[in-house]
Amino acid sequence: MPSLRGPARLALFMLLACGGGWLFQHIGSPLPWMIGPLVVTAALCISGLLPVQVPNRIRPFGQVIVASQIGLSFTPATMEKLLWLAPVMLITAAMTLACIILIALAFSRWSGMSVAQGFLAAVPTSPVEAAAMAIDHRIDPTPVIVSQTLRLAGVVLILPVGMFALEGWPATRELPYSEVPFDPLNILILALCGFGAMFVFRRLRIPNPNFLGPLTVMAAMAASGYGPGPYPGLVLAAAQVVLGAWLGSTFRREILTRAGRLVMTSVVSSVTLLVLCSSIAAAIAWVSGLNWQLVVLGAAPGGVTEMALTAKFLQQDATIVTAFHLTRIFIFMPNIPWIVALIARFETRAHPAERDDTP
Repeated sequence: MPSLRGPARLALFMLLACGGGWLFQHIGSPLPWMIGPLVVTAALCISGLLPVQVPNRIRPFGQVIVASQIGLSFTPATMEKLLWLAPVMLITAAMTLACIILIALAFSRWSGMSVAQGFLAAVPTSPVEAAAMAIDHRIDPTPVIVSQTLRLAGVVLILPVGMFALEGWPATRELPYSEVPFDPLNILILALCGFGAMFVFRRLRIPNPNFLGPLTVMAAMAASGYGPGPYPGLVLAAAQVVLGAWLGSTFRREILTRAGRLVMTSVVSSVTLLVLCSSIAAAIAWVSGLNWQLVVLGAAPGGVTEMALTAKFLQQDATIVTAFHLTRIFIFMPNIPWIVALIARFETRAHPAERDDTP
């Protein structure tokens, strides 16, 4: 639609994304207000009908709202439960890391990527963060971004639908927190606390500040008994639309057609990683006696925002799923740079002629 420009194109794009959320809510899809916009916007971009890139500065709106909502669930009783589950979380994180390394070794050469690229493509983090780490280590970030995007989209689409298929489609199609009244003052307090925490965590250079900042502050307020009320369902749905539309807008037909081998390998490796992590998580749940859905969501190689939302929609304890992912984040994020540097150094010594000098 060349006649539309800038803000008008983005507004129409987001409106169509909302329509996708409404449609998927109507048919009873899991995570309708994220999966619907993801499917609709990806189709618009791949088909060329309305290719729009949702600005990265809009994405924190969705992350902050979801993180604040999850943080309010961290009651004192929940904190005690999380301490008891700490060994299971550590074991799950370690097994997930082993799966990622195995997938990187198995699929990197097939896709034409180096092992370092394959590791950054598979590790659960955002495409932006993975690309930044690739550039820091003089690795071509393009295959990493493509693979990370496909992995996130695949997990968001496959895992909720697969769990619904196994457990049965829920009878209710109500949006979580649909019964919460629309209180402008409470929404304002939540927004000020959430976005203020995000900016503080950014200044402190803490990883994933858009999620960890609001989550930490809201969890502390809830645990102390002074937490505000949750967001109403309408605001939570709007946050999911932003996240789904942002992810869908990253798809482009030229990238998918030009890098056919990379795309095919990324899809196969992402599905393999998801199946491997889910199988190990199910085994850990069986041994520990935990609900298998909780552990599978906690071990899933997807974003913490998306998996926490999935847990909420499946009426599972989102705080436990979030804690699984936070454990993995705090273990992975400080160690990813040196693991990538070690892999890249080994590959450079083994194949000096193949070194990628991408700045």
